[in-house]
Amino acid sequence: MRAPAVPGLEAAFDVEARLGALEDHGVTRAGHRRVVPIVGGQVTGLFTADILPGGADWQLVRPDGGIEIDTRYSARTADGGHVYIRTFGVRSGRPEILEALLRGDPVDPAEYYFRLGVRLETSVPALAVLEQSLFVASAIREADRVRYTAYRVT
Repeated sequence: MRAPAVPGLEAAFDVEARLGALEDHGVTRAGHRRVVPIVGGQVTGLFTADILPGGADWQLVRPDGGIEIDTRYSARTADGGHVYIRTFGVRSGRPEILEALLRGDPVDPAEYYFRLGVRLETSVPALAVLEQSLFVASAIREADRVRYTAYRVT
């Protein structure tokens, strides 16, 4: 009997999402909720598109200081097609590193963990292949943006 294939990773696309000011919603029944508006940006690689304003990252700050990431936003291709992008993941690290990121200080990405699962949805026939794969990403948080490279799991 053959063993299943060991998954690999292929670089697929890069995202640079520009962020608005963090909205601290305080402690809710779910935990400490923060919302970070996504105000624009770009996607390049397997597809090229402009990130539209109106999305957000609905963060949940855990008691251990780690942050559960839950983003939803849209991008529009040059020919007017749309791609819905959703990420889920975690950003964690030492408390002083997470505080520096929150202040917008530059922090070496090796000092914290920021990984995402990426789901794509589109009605554009030429991009339908995006819906047939799983993607994971390694991300970097900067003062006014998040950057990540998404990898297709082979």
